[in-house]
Amino acid sequence: MGNYLLRSLMFVPGHNERLMNSASRSKADVLLFDIEDSVQPVENKQNARDMIKSSIEKGMFNSRIIFPRVNDRESGQLLKDIYQLTIHGITGFMYPKAHKGEDIYFFDKLLETIEYEKGFEVGTFKIIPLIETAAAVLNAQEICQASKRVVAIAFGCEDFVADLGGIHDHKGQSLFTPRSMIAMAAKANNVVPIDTVHINVHDLTDLEENLILAKKLGFEGMLVLNPKELPLVHRYFSPTKNEVDEAEEMLRLSEEAKEAGKGVAIMNKKFIGPPMVISAHKTLNKSKLIQKR
Repeated sequence: MGNYLLRSLMFVPGHNERLMNSASRSKADVLLFDIEDSVQPVENKQNARDMIKSSIEKGMFNSRIIFPRVNDRESGQLLKDIYQLTIHGITGFMYPKAHKGEDIYFFDKLLETIEYEKGFEVGTFKIIPLIETAAAVLNAQEICQASKRVVAIAFGCEDFVADLGGIHDHKGQSLFTPRSMIAMAAKANNVVPIDTVHINVHDLTDLEENLILAKKLGFEGMLVLNPKELPLVHRYFSPTKNEVDEAEEMLRLSEEAKEAGKGVAIMNKKFIGPPMVISAHKTLNKSKLIQKR
């Protein structure tokens, strides 16, 4: 998971030429070209596939991380989506309505068959399952474990609340438990947890409150609907200069202690344990990815 910068994943309707052109100038880390919910009626789905493929082949999105959101396995559209878009320039696919690990295993094998046929190395195309139902939240652990292609899991709150029959309250109390479970399942399996979209895209104060909570819960990125959300999202999911400096100092002191034969290093009167060293490496890795971006 350390090879991808996943602070912001922005949805872009794949059939909308104006928004696709705008996305080519976007600062989002990941572009989620949509072929699912935002592409209606169904006749527009082929237009979306054609536009996504054409835009990538023209070089509009060179060096960008691209994950089209495909249609689910019950839609009758999934095979068309991935057969036409397993091309150079596509990083992987966001898979919606993943109820259990079996869904992701099925999708993995479908991709494997196409990779063999097209001459791609097996495992080329990665997967980001979208957790949108009560069953998916409860099965988040097995969804993460179902395929080595899974680099992240993302929370889809609106579908989840509808499935639960609950209420999306202003304080987000109804979402606290599923968010916690998704973040824990991801981290337990070395997968990046991505928080749900912020529906009120023009309320940046509320967005910031959500980002503060998301970071506390362990999320590393957020699904985004509007480019105006990107500066705040990137601020909260990027290490600060102080965090980078502390990580570098922590690793330096840890290495010195190891060379001197000491059991453990001390920084600011606190022991530097193995979990802190791992965290420091993650901080510096993210910082390097941001610099490259």
